[in-house]
This record gives sequence, C-alpha cells and structure tokens, in this order.
Amino acid sequence: MDFSGIITGVETTLTPMNLLFVLLGVLAGMVIGVIPGLGPTATIALLLPLTYSLEPATAVILLAGIYYGSMYGGTITSVLLRLPGEAASVVTTFDGYQMARQGRAGPALGIAAIGSFVGGLVAVVGLVLLAPVLASFALKFGPPEFAVVALLGIVLAAYLASRRFAAALLMAFCGLLLATVGQDSIEGSARFTFGSLELLNGLDFVAVAMGLFGLGELLYTLEHSRQPAGTVARVGHVLPSRAELRQSRGPIARGSLIGFVLGLVPGGGGMVASLASYATEKRRSKNPERFGRGAIEGVAGPETANNAGSQSSFIPLLTLGLPPNPVLALILGALLIQGVTPGPQLMNEHPDIFWGVIASMVVGNVILLVLNLPLVRVFIRILDVRVAILVALAVVVTMLGVFSINNSIFDLWVVLVFGVLGYVMRKLGFEPGPLVLAFVLGVLLEPAIRQTLLISGGDVTVFVTRPISGTMLALAVVFIGVMAVRSVRARRTRHVTDRQPEKATQ
Repeated sequence: MDFSGIITGVETTLTPMNLLFVLLGVLAGMVIGVIPGLGPTATIALLLPLTYSLEPATAVILLAGIYYGSMYGGTITSVLLRLPGEAASVVTTFDGYQMARQGRAGPALGIAAIGSFVGGLVAVVGLVLLAPVLASFALKFGPPEFAVVALLGIVLAAYLASRRFAAALLMAFCGLLLATVGQDSIEGSARFTFGSLELLNGLDFVAVAMGLFGLGELLYTLEHSRQPAGTVARVGHVLPSRAELRQSRGPIARGSLIGFVLGLVPGGGGMVASLASYATEKRRSKNPERFGRGAIEGVAGPETANNAGSQSSFIPLLTLGLPPNPVLALILGALLIQGVTPGPQLMNEHPDIFWGVIASMVVGNVILLVLNLPLVRVFIRILDVRVAILVALAVVVTMLGVFSINNSIFDLWVVLVFGVLGYVMRKLGFEPGPLVLAFVLGVLLEPAIRQTLLISGGDVTVFVTRPISGTMLALAVVFIGVMAVRSVRARRTRHVTDRQPEKATQ
C-alpha cells in the first residue's frame, strides 16, 4: 500500500481551500438533491466553467462532493413528500414515505444518514485497496487494450442505461461522430467543419455537456415540474431505536457490498445499486409483505448501496480513465480540460489528485453525517421557491459560464443547439448519457485505434490475438448479442399482446 500517497492525499484535502470546497460541494449536492428534476448531472454540467479557475485537485474534490452529496439530498423529499429529488432516490419512496406517514420520518432519515455514511466509508476503503491494484494491472495496457476498454465502456453504458438498446447504441454512435469533428490529430486535415473556422478545434466539451444536460434538462424540468403540495411530514427525533438499528445492520452491510461492486460497472451507480439492494432485502426477508408498508430495511439497504455505488464508481475513472456513468464522464471532461488524463499513470503523475479525491470523500461523508439531519427543515424550505425562477437563474448562469470560457459567441450557439437537441431527445425517450460518454471516450478511442493500426501495420486481428483486448472485445460482442436477443423477444411479446385485444373484440 502506498502510504506516502495516502499522506499526500490527506495533506491535500486538509488545506483550508480544499476543506472549504468539500463543504461547498456536499452542501450544493444536498440542495440539488432536494430540488426535483435537476440532479447531479445537470448541476455538474452547469458548474464546469467554474473548474477552469481552480486547481485540478480542488475542482475534482468539488465535483465529487456534489455527486455523492446529491445522493443523500434526494432522500429528504423522498421520505417526507414521496417526491424523489434524484433518480437514485426513487427506491426510498417505497418504504421511506410510508414510515413518514406512520410518524417515523425521523428514524427513516436517520438510518438513511447512517447507512450513507457507512456505505461511503466502505467505498473509500475499497478505493484505497483496489485502485492501486487495478492501476498496476492497467500498466500492462497498450493502445489495443485502451481502445477496447473505451469501446466496452460505451457498449456497457448503452446496455445498462436504457431498455431501448438500439436507441442507446444510436446515441453512442452520434457521440463518436461528434468527437471526430475538427482537425485530425495525426494528418491535420479538417473533418466535418463545413468551412467553419470555429469547428477546426472541434466541439467544446463544456458547451455540448451544458447544452444536453444543463439547458436541455432545465427545459424538460420546466415543462414537467410539479410544485410539491401538501404538508411536510413531521420529522421529530432522528435517531433510530435499538430494534431498528438491529434490523438495519444486515441491509447496511449487504448494501455496502452491493453498491461498491455495482459502482464499478459502467452504467451502474446509485440507481442500479439501490434497486439491487431493495430486491435483495425483500427476497431475504421472512416477511416480504412488510416491504412497501414502512419496512426500515427498505430504506437502510438502498440508501447505503446508493452512496457506496456513487463513490466506488471513481475507481474505473481514476485508474482506467473510463467513466462508468454520465456524471463521471463530465468529471473526466473537467480533468481533460485542465490537461490531466486519468489512467494508470495518474497515481504517479498526480498523486495529489488521485489520493486527494479519496481523502476528501472521508471528510465529505463526515460532513454529510453531521450536517444533513439538523438542516433537514432548511433544505425543505427550498421547495417553496418556484421552479420557474430556479430554471431562469440557471439558464442565465449557464450562458454566462459558457461565454466566460473562450469569450466565444459560437459556443453560446452550440449550447442552444444542443440544449434544444437534449430537450427533444428527452421528449422522444432517447437518453443523452450514452452520447456524452461516447463523445468523451471518442477522444481517447480514435487515437488508440489509429496507434494500434500503425504499430501492427494495419492488421486488425491484433485486437483479438492479444489476451486482454481479445477477452474484453468478446465481452462487448456478448453484451450486444444478449441485448439484440432481448429486443427481438420484447418486440414479439408486444406483437402478441397487441393482437390479443383485437381477437377479443372480434
């Protein structure tokens, strides 16, 4: 174990500036989690311009705090109002809201805080133990392996991100196509610029991300926003009883493990981990009928898995340069903009970033545990602000932030175009996540493929003959095949279902 690196990370985190940004990130994440419709993806996209003026380690510490802070913020409204502030908090509404109706809102929020804290610490320990091992293994990677890793990441993201696998693959293809816009890095020729000088440097990642996730998400939120009505459940005491703690020990332990493992999988993270944990607890329970009626295990397990998954997802990002979900893709983009490339060499070249982020998670989890319960009533008051006002302010900040980066009017047009595109995609049921993941990974995928072909003299079989790249390529083919079979079966099932009403009417 690299104790010198851990010491470097602790020293980096404990500087006054970084401690301040840990606090700001966690608080901002909790606020965003409370507001329905925004979520960490849109918020991080909106705050990307801010990272330009910060040191790389400070920027990632801030964005990471927003990410895992929002995981708990969404819990508050899920329990008290049955209104998930963040997608991963949907599962908490099943039993958390029922506990609130029974006068047990305090214990529900309390066990969620305790579970989130434990899950976060387990994920941090896993980061410390697993990340160096994975980084050492990744040192054996060459251009063929990095190319296939990027390709596998795109396929897995499409596999896990949407039930419409073909649509997700189409979005990924569009992202790869957008990544080729600009000047060829090897030959210097212009591609898809259509005579525009502004496009010679390619599409700006911040403008694309802020358009798709920022402006597009804000427009969709404005159309579908619902101001929460009714009275907020009384919180009362927040500490669970001894019996409730005993009931929650197993779910918290299992949720930590489930969340940590699923956080490593591209496309996984909070939502998938929460659902998996809830299903596990219901299956193990001697009285499964209690779930959905106020079972504290239905809050403890998913909330623990949620936070553990959000933090363990940093392992593939930091060690392989592979973002497992759209939020981490944005953080990867923030690092690339600052000239830092995550991957096997990050631990040696930028130990302050690698270990600083890990150390900051310990501090962030402590802050979450100490502050979130006393401030519950403060965060609930945020819901009194009209969504239209919040959206209008966010749009202004978005446009000013994009313009401040390059002082470019063209970037504003890019935001507007991709904002409308993101809104239309959401309306039609297309997810922007695979597109952004492919756009970010395309910057790494194309050079790796071309370097491989140059080294091998144009022999494409090199991707199959090398053990690591061949294995991962086989996995990608298997995932594509499985989803293709599922899509065909689902289409046949719908066809049979549609024909049954016709026969009944006859």
